[in-house]
Amino acid sequence: PVTIGVRLLLVQDGKVLMVKHTYQRQWYLPGGKVERGETVEAAARREANEEIGATLGALRLFGVYSNFYEARSDHVVVFVCEDLTLTGETDREIESFAWFPFEQLPEGISPGSQHRIVEYVHWDGKSVVGLW
Repeated sequence: PVTIGVRLLLVQDGKVLMVKHTYQRQWYLPGGKVERGETVEAAARREANEEIGATLGALRLFGVYSNFYEARSDHVVVFVCEDLTLTGETDREIESFAWFPFEQLPEGISPGSQHRIVEYVHWDGKSVVGLW
């Protein structure tokens, strides 16, 4: 099956927001699956709200990535948002979330999330297309 998901680089004051799921050991960028009949933008906004109670302002396309690990055909659209409000209300999937300075990322960050954050630090504003 072909799947599509979204991830968010939520950035404020030189920090990036990351989440830890109840069913995963690593830290991740917030996001999730795009539902049938849903746009990728709507999915990003829904996931941010569900996971951490965030209301997002303007979104910028950061990149589109493909992941073919374990014979999957998974595609991930990554957005950047620097304008958000946060209630901090989490859903049952989120164990915790935190803001991390770019130069002090947590131990146990997922490789894909780590790669996206490093790309963001060196980003020239042009959208990226590549492998997850």
